[in-house]
Amino acid sequence: MYKIYSKTELLDKLKEIRSLGWIENKRYGNSGSVGNTLEDLLEIPENNLPIPNANEWELKCQRQGTSSLITLFHFEPSPRVMRFVPNILLPKYGWKHKGAGINYPSSEMSFRQTLSGMNYSDRGFKVIINRNDKRIEISFSAQKVQPKHKIWLEQVEQRIGLNELSPQPYWGFSDIFHKAGTKLLNTFYIVAEAKKNSEGTEFYKYNKIIMLSDFDLESLLYAIEFGYLFIDFDSRTGHNHGTKFRLKQDKLPTLYKTIKEF
Repeated sequence: MYKIYSKTELLDKLKEIRSLGWIENKRYGNSGSVGNTLEDLLEIPENNLPIPNANEWELKCQRQGTSSLITLFHFEPSPRVMRFVPNILLPKYGWKHKGAGINYPSSEMSFRQTLSGMNYSDRGFKVIINRNDKRIEISFSAQKVQPKHKIWLEQVEQRIGLNELSPQPYWGFSDIFHKAGTKLLNTFYIVAEAKKNSEGTEFYKYNKIIMLSDFDLESLLYAIEFGYLFIDFDSRTGHNHGTKFRLKQDKLPTLYKTIKEF
């Protein structure tokens, strides 16, 4: 049986863990070991389900000073009936996978893009905040494609032409708010310092405990526009790894109206 906490009990347990100081990492080989170690100490399951753990609170944990991104949630674009990524973006705008003919069939294609609302990617894609229609949209401009992708652009022209995406993949504001509300309505955000001893054993110290509540949709939209929240596509012919909304790790508190640090 996993441990079940109330909000107060969880906060008390986090303070207790913080008071322990340096704690050995028991999850070697796992890129999320700083969070997994904390989950082990809390006696809760890995946070990999589309529902919050720790009762109605999401738990997010990051290494202090890391440049990595937090995955907020996975969410495929609308119109979802079209299965836009595997049916349009990959076959029409994809390129040869670097492992084609080596690890995968020679016909294996890839569509990997990490997009924000600040700049166009080198292949001409960008996130647009359409406040009139209340949608987050993906836009394509052939004029923004860098010269190094000239051959790819010619292939795109042959497959589908060089006009704007039609229809454009999008996420409605209300859908985003509902999705984020499921995962991010209330969050305990934990920041941990990491070090290794002379034998290479890693230790964590869970220094910072921040309680975030009242998720704010407008702040999420601004985060996209100002370039610290990204929409990440990661698909190949054999598998769509899912479309992720990913945030610079130190910007999570900016998505909430109420911030309380302990």
